[in-house]
This record gives sequence, C-alpha cells and structure tokens, in this order.
Amino acid sequence: MAITGRTALLAALGALVTGLLLPSWAGIGAVTGAVLLAAVLDLVLAAPVRSLRIDRGGDTTVRLGEPASVELTVTNPSGRPLRARIRDAWAPSAWRTGTGFAASRHTLRVPGHERRRVTTVLTPTRRGDHRSHKVTVRSLGPLGLAGRQGSHLVPWTVRALPPFASRKHLPSRLARLRELDGRTSVLTRGQGTEFDSLREYLPGDDIRSIDWRASARRHTVAVRTWRPERDRHILVVLDTGRTSAGRVGDAPRLDASLDAALLLTALATKAGDRVDLLAHDLRKRTAVAGRSPGEILPAFTNAMAVLDPALYETDMRSLVATALKMAPHRSLIVLLTGLDAASVEDGLLPLLPLLTKRHEVVLASVSDPHLDELATARGTVEAVYGAAAAEQTRADRRHTADRLTRAGITVLDAPPTSIAPALADTYLTLKAAGRL
Repeated sequence: MAITGRTALLAALGALVTGLLLPSWAGIGAVTGAVLLAAVLDLVLAAPVRSLRIDRGGDTTVRLGEPASVELTVTNPSGRPLRARIRDAWAPSAWRTGTGFAASRHTLRVPGHERRRVTTVLTPTRRGDHRSHKVTVRSLGPLGLAGRQGSHLVPWTVRALPPFASRKHLPSRLARLRELDGRTSVLTRGQGTEFDSLREYLPGDDIRSIDWRASARRHTVAVRTWRPERDRHILVVLDTGRTSAGRVGDAPRLDASLDAALLLTALATKAGDRVDLLAHDLRKRTAVAGRSPGEILPAFTNAMAVLDPALYETDMRSLVATALKMAPHRSLIVLLTGLDAASVEDGLLPLLPLLTKRHEVVLASVSDPHLDELATARGTVEAVYGAAAAEQTRADRRHTADRLTRAGITVLDAPPTSIAPALADTYLTLKAAGRL
C-alpha cells in the first residue's frame, strides 16, 4: 500500500506521542495517538471564525422565476489562512425545488489579511421579500481533521417581483394604439375624442364628421379626423380578499390579476394616460398615485410584489369609498375581482350607481378553465355530477355578469392566460369609442 505524506506524518506523530509524551497510552497505538494529536493541532491552526468580517452585495430585486445573484465577501483579519466551508442560509422559497442544498454551500480559501468573494444564486419561487438567515462558516485546519464553526448575521433582502408574463402582448397592442393615436393612416372618430386635422371627404366617411365651414372656405367637402384623448385618468383596483385566493392551475387568481394590471398600466402609460393603483380587502392594502410616466410601472411592480390574498370577505363599501376618493373626476375604474354571485350581488351591486354615475367601469374576473373540462365530462356517475356542478357554476357566473352589464359596466370573464390581453383590448376599444 502506498504511503502518503499525511500518513507518514501521522505515523511519526503517533510514534512521538506513544514513545515520548504519552507512555501510559502505549496500548492505544501509534495511529490513534497521532490522530488525536493531529486533531488538536488542526483545531489550533484553524483560522478563527468569530473575527471574520462578512459583507453582502448584489441584486435586491428579481422577476419571479429568474435568477438573482447575491455576493458574500469574506475578509480574514487573522494571520492564519482560512480554509472554510460556508452555508448561506435562505428560506426554501428562495430556491427552485431540490437546488437549495447545493446552491447555498461554498468552499473557500482566504489567505491571512485578505478577502475573497463567493456568489449565491437564488431563484425565488414565490413573490415577495426573501430575507437571508445566518451565514455559517466552518474553518478547517491544514489536515482537515478538525476545525471551528460559527455563524454570522449578515442581513439581506431580495424582493421577487411579479413575472409580468403578459408583456409579450405589449408590442401588438402598442401597434393598435399607434393606429388609434393617429400616427398611421387609420384615424377614428368618437364622441369626446380630440380633433386632429381636416382632410378631403372620401366615400364611406360619416357625414357627421363633415366640417361645413371649412368646406365652404375650401370649395371642397372637408371632414374632421379625430384621435383618442390623452391624459385620461385610470384607476386599477385590485380586490385582494377571499375570492382572489382561489387557485386556478398552480397560482392564485390574484397573480393573474396582477399580470393583467401590469399590461394595462404599460399600455395606458404609453398612450399618455395617468394610471393609479389601489389594492383593498377589509382595508386599503396599498395605493400608488401621482407617479410620473417613467416611475409608474416600477412603482406598481414593487407594490404588487408583497401583496398576498386575504382569507376574508372584501369590504366593498370601504373599497368603493376609497376608489371614489382616489378618482374625484371622471375616470376609467378597472376592478379586478371575482364573479361569485353572493359577493357581487350582496356587496358590489348596491354600490355600482356610485361608480357609474361619473366613471366608466370595467370589471375583470379570472375564470377557471377546469370548469369547461368538467362540464363536458361523461361516462361515470361522478363525472356526470361533476359536469352538472360545473355547468351550474358557469351559469351563475353568466347570470352575475349579465346583471353587472345591465347596471352599466363592462364585464370580462377570461382564463388566466387570456385575461391580460382581453383587458388591454377592452381599454383600446373604449379609447377608440371615445368613452374614456
């Protein structure tokens, strides 16, 4: 068997301990004595842990599902070299499933009076603030037989923002917006829109758009062209109560509502409109108002990141009162809530006249596509009962939507993958019709 340098050193130390220092331990054996002495020496030679200085840096925000890099800078003030194993502890939701063990552990060597840096890569699986726990350092001696261990509190927070998956729909909606805004040859007319320019009458033009005075001056028939009004006010209201906690697929309804709100905000900001945000359940959870166009989307995203559904019924009276305070003048109020018959008919419907008297109101609700699958199931008694229950639920939602429509509001009921583009299309339709 080959004898390594470490084995020879252990044997020599064992002989020394057995023959000279520890004669009464002669029965233990050379190797055992050597191991004991080597472990003691290893512990003595290991760099101290408590005197280490550990600092953090790196990302403080990240889109949900994307990686974030957090750096640990370890400074060794002692003269002994540091041979360390480091565990950078975070909550389980800061890692993808099964990756936290490997990603949180590092091996590091830091010469005396120097510093080194390691990077921890996080991939949060939940929105909100993810805070670091202790950094545990195990300092090993030269032989790796023994060492010192201690922990340092090095606080850091990484905020996981909504993923904004619907931003892929933004380019196509911006193209439609440019058409509505008069930057292409497509010009629209609607009550309450802003006058853009005059052009010669063409067959098919609405005769109500003819400018008779301009026609008399030109000796040709001239028509007015129009563009949608700018600088309109939009208030996005997020219902964060019980109905928003229901899971559709792998996520609560609130997540799909946040995505729809972000797409609408990005589109309306490009259109030159002012957008404010209100999140409410029993009380006002958050509000963002009066931000400049360049600040709106980051402010909304940051405020939405920490919103979680509340497991109690929303106080609709308080929600409507707060919304009216934030929108004292004519506005488009977009309410992202559920279509549950009980909560809408008992809570929202009696209060709708307060909103529709002055404002244009859109209610957007996230539907469950699984209901469509259940409604078509057949073959077993359980499947038939499930289909009947699903059809009853869909009928109740349609009935509630019809009542809301008759009350003068626009209702959207779409699955999570469609609610964001559907809401953006509704905004463009209202803008083209001059209803904002």
